[in-house]
Amino acid sequence: MGVKLAKTAGFCMGVRRAVDRVLDTAREQKSGTIYTYGPLIHNPQTVELLRKRGIEPVGSIVDIPTGGDVTLIIRTHGITPEERRQIRAKGVRIVDATCPKVARVQAIIKKYAARGYRIIIVGDKGHPEVAGLMGYTAGRGVVVATEEEAEALPPAEQVGVVAQTTQDLDRYAAIAEIIKRKMPQALVFDTICDSTGKRQSEIKELAAGTDALIVVGGANSANTKRLVEIAGQQGKPTFYVETAEELKSLPLDRYPCIGVSAGASTPNWIIDRVLNDITSMQAQGIRKSKKLFNFWLFLIRTDIYSALGAGCLYLAGALIQRLDLRWENFLMASLYVYAMHVLNRFTDQKTNLIGSFREETYREHESRYFILAVTALVAALLLALEQGMGQFLLLLVMSLLGILYNARLLPRHWRFRSLKELPGSKNVSMALAWAMVTSVMPALGTRDLHPAAILVAFSFVFAIVFIRSVLSDILDLQNDRLMGRETIPAIAGRKTAERILKLIWVFLLLLMAVAFPAGWSSSVTWALTICLFYVLICFELCDRRAALSGMELWGLLETSYIIAGLSALLWLIFIG
Repeated sequence: MGVKLAKTAGFCMGVRRAVDRVLDTAREQKSGTIYTYGPLIHNPQTVELLRKRGIEPVGSIVDIPTGGDVTLIIRTHGITPEERRQIRAKGVRIVDATCPKVARVQAIIKKYAARGYRIIIVGDKGHPEVAGLMGYTAGRGVVVATEEEAEALPPAEQVGVVAQTTQDLDRYAAIAEIIKRKMPQALVFDTICDSTGKRQSEIKELAAGTDALIVVGGANSANTKRLVEIAGQQGKPTFYVETAEELKSLPLDRYPCIGVSAGASTPNWIIDRVLNDITSMQAQGIRKSKKLFNFWLFLIRTDIYSALGAGCLYLAGALIQRLDLRWENFLMASLYVYAMHVLNRFTDQKTNLIGSFREETYREHESRYFILAVTALVAALLLALEQGMGQFLLLLVMSLLGILYNARLLPRHWRFRSLKELPGSKNVSMALAWAMVTSVMPALGTRDLHPAAILVAFSFVFAIVFIRSVLSDILDLQNDRLMGRETIPAIAGRKTAERILKLIWVFLLLLMAVAFPAGWSSSVTWALTICLFYVLICFELCDRRAALSGMELWGLLETSYIIAGLSALLWLIFIG
């Protein structure tokens, strides 16, 4: 059993560019209102997320307010020259997010219409892109949707043929052939987006290697509907869904291997939810001998895996410092991390859960999760109190800061009203909290403090957690930008974030190599280089995310914590 995701699934270049321009505009604009002329893209979930950020779609030019304090985004499909003139007359600021591929078709039509050519547009009548293209034909355009309509065209001397950028390649070729037969002098332009062509070719290949196909996309997305049509033509059962919730009514247990593709306007977080749900459904149906995989997914989904990871990092930190291992410290670290993870998800559900593979189970068992989190926090504080008042007060302050992380405590006129709004604060604060509870607090309970060893242990845990945190944010970059989360990849960009992580990795590798020879730590630091090389594998996994669901990737990232603890323990047992 398995699931295969098309490499091209998700936002195409034009949609990604449009969404980025809207989000950049929202971030840079200090005042005024932002509108999009019609839905920015054909995905209601993305449009709703933009609406929550104050970016409203308007259905007509009449609905656009007049004045310079208003910004209007021209969506990917483009508009007619007349609409552009009317919008400019409103005196609003215009941000043009027309897809460059669409703009190229507009330029072709404008050029040949000015030369007196009759323009034939092969596309869907009524589609926004086609309506915009017709505005450039100077009244000489006609829309053709079928081969029958192409046969019925009257002959003309000068003819230019273009296609809606999301048209079916085979259909366009068939219609263009009919037009060339009737009008040999016709100029046929290749205007179908190369991304569209790749998606259509890939879904055919996907169908050949799977038992059923699922296509994810908005109900009004033309390019998604086209993928569904092509998938259906391959003779495999094909299902068209807009969100993961629609999977519940599908007989997916009948198909051992399922292929998943998505339209050009489908965001990654929806695709990930579909992959996660399919993975969970398949895990429930596998043989008993493979139930370990199902149990692993359960631990990831419920945040227990993160808690176990914190305990393992305590083992690594303690052994770096040559501390005696104590189950109380293992439990304290695990319970604290579990409590903070769960409580933070509840204090800001709008941004921490939406689109997450944990969303459904958290909402279904909300009261249970909350009670467990509070119980875990109380237990962690009691374990800290048992070690001393200093440890208790330190953990209490850390817990209060963690709980208040999402709270808006600062004045309204300030740009940053809460800790979470500080750029990169999530990545830094998470790594700092983990390093304190796993490396510093256990050392405070000993008689002889070794500052150098504490610093090495702290640096190792901080760096490993920071890298894992930023890598997961790279995977969630699209959703984080839509939600307005100030993560490092969202602020600095993916490439810059990856460069930062690689520099940290190099620094940590050097530290682990020299710490023992320099007398700063035990020799276990050499064993921890295994964890660092596993992190390199995680870099590759993030680049090849198409092979795995978001839940599986998240679990593999957090496995770095488990590897750190196990490698340190094995070194202690066999090397000493």
